[in-house]
Amino acid sequence: MAETPIQHTLKTTVTMMVFALIGTALLAYFFEITRVPIEASEKEARLALFKQILPESAYDNALLTDVVELPASALLGSQHATIANIARLHHQVAGVILEAVAHDGYSGDIKLLIAIRADGSISGVRVLAHKETPGLGDYIDITHSKWIQLFNDESLSKSPPQFWQVKKDGGKFDYMVGATITPRAVVKAVLKALQFFELNKKMLFTEAKNTTLPSEPSMPIQREKP
Repeated sequence: MAETPIQHTLKTTVTMMVFALIGTALLAYFFEITRVPIEASEKEARLALFKQILPESAYDNALLTDVVELPASALLGSQHATIANIARLHHQVAGVILEAVAHDGYSGDIKLLIAIRADGSISGVRVLAHKETPGLGDYIDITHSKWIQLFNDESLSKSPPQFWQVKKDGGKFDYMVGATITPRAVVKAVLKALQFFELNKKMLFTEAKNTTLPSEPSMPIQREKP
């Protein structure tokens, strides 16, 4: 007996549903078996980056899990919650790793990772992402230049805010001729990160693992002179 139109439609619908269920199950299976190695790879990559800005001898805790959640912050340039990784040595806070964003790069946002020791000095800075002009503004990236190492061991006590400008503007930081906007943005972002640290270090040092700082109050921001 030939199928009626309704029977044919039902048969087709059931077949499509079966294939959809099988496809979904396969996707879920492959996602699950690849999730763990992908997460492990991401953790290794992040730890490798941490090692560039904070030597392993400076801490003995699990940096990836010892974190404090930070609310959106004008000083860090963050519009959403981020985390601070806390470095501890012999159960004492040895430093903090912060993420910051410079929104005034030549070609857009410049994302930074900044390690600050407990005494307020910078252990290291790295650029996580940027869109600066290749061959010109990209010298802020450690893979192209050692310029970013100018921040090593800098602090607010060593260099007051008025010195946190490129030399062209009367500050102390070198820059590449023809690419001034990029280093200006990075210098200002690192300065603001140090200011954030100074304003919040007591709370950062006393917060327990995996906790959240309260929303940021109105805080003073050192601004460049016009």
